[in-house]
Amino acid sequence: MTEPSSAVDRAILDAARACVSEFGVRRTTLTEVARRAGVSRPTVYRRWPDTGSLVADLLVRELRQIVDGTLPAEGTARERLCRGIVGGGAALRENPLFQKIFRTDADVMLTYVFDRLGRNQRHLIEMFAETIEVGQREGSIRDGDPNHLATMLLLMSQSAVQSAGTVAHLLDAEHLDAELAYAIDSYLTPLRKAKS
Repeated sequence: MTEPSSAVDRAILDAARACVSEFGVRRTTLTEVARRAGVSRPTVYRRWPDTGSLVADLLVRELRQIVDGTLPAEGTARERLCRGIVGGGAALRENPLFQKIFRTDADVMLTYVFDRLGRNQRHLIEMFAETIEVGQREGSIRDGDPNHLATMLLLMSQSAVQSAGTVAHLLDAEHLDAELAYAIDSYLTPLRKAKS
């Protein structure tokens, strides 16, 4: 399941969000989710066989709500990507659900960082690559395989979001955003041709 297709699905995901925000991923049970959603356990089990699959869909929904619409409409493709990624990263770091997961269940996120690409990451790569292609056509983004550049942007931004807490004493949120913006802009800027 990718998109909640009914009011019941949405109610279950909302209940799962409340549970994870309160208890963390490990202590969230489908029984408690069902109770909070006001549905029977079989209703939940028919849609999600276990807590892991429910939490995965919850994270997809949560990130899509943050990310979709974060790319500004104004500016060059490079400017829009830079502002969108930095703004989306800041929103993720401030999101209560992701804060709870980073604080209590960081290994849940590590699965997506080290073991495999999740749906959210593939969605971001596709979105970045489309904007990179626009930027290459308009001349604001350097040449290169759009998927390669997009994947590198994912790695840069993902690291900045997930590791922000570990370096907060060295790089507060405002300066982290500024440095990430500089890194993304520099990475995407077309190379200047050397004068002969």
